[in-house]
Amino acid sequence: MTDLPISRFPVPTLEDLPEDIRALFLKTQEKIGFIPNVFAVLAYRPAEFRAFMAYHDALMKREGGLSQAEKEMIIVATSNDNGCQYCVVAHGAILRVRAGDPLIADQVAVNYRKADISPRQKAMLDFAMKVSRDSRSIGESDFATLYGHGFDEDDIWDIAGIAAFFGLSNRMANVTAMRPNDEFFSMGR
Repeated sequence: MTDLPISRFPVPTLEDLPEDIRALFLKTQEKIGFIPNVFAVLAYRPAEFRAFMAYHDALMKREGGLSQAEKEMIIVATSNDNGCQYCVVAHGAILRVRAGDPLIADQVAVNYRKADISPRQKAMLDFAMKVSRDSRSIGESDFATLYGHGFDEDDIWDIAGIAAFFGLSNRMANVTAMRPNDEFFSMGR
């Protein structure tokens, strides 16, 4: 375990957190064995933390045509492209666990086009990358491609929403110099 700072901004102590946020921290710690550094760092601004978590949960817990592993693929691919070490490491761990595959996260992060994923998933990630990099160029042909792979409008919204939301997350992680928890590096391997 490292003793390096997890943020360049102040990190509130558990005792200083509002009760609802402290309860979430403790529930998460009980469930996974540690408090993700993203919680600790973003809790610096409690109202924004609550909004962040609410939108995160709305996207990531929504039932639909994307599997939990596919949602994590979107995060890992776009986060790598955005240079976000925290999200690649943390969500790479979650992807390995959700996919039951110790190799998938590294493959998707480095070059999803060569990863051992389906053509449908590659089309999903092509679109997610376009949302992340050049959303103004999205057009009907992008939708036609996704429809051709069996995605519906809600799936396409989910792909775009996850890519866009994690663009925000990636930028805040980079601005704050957020460090991944050491625990994430070995999860799912």
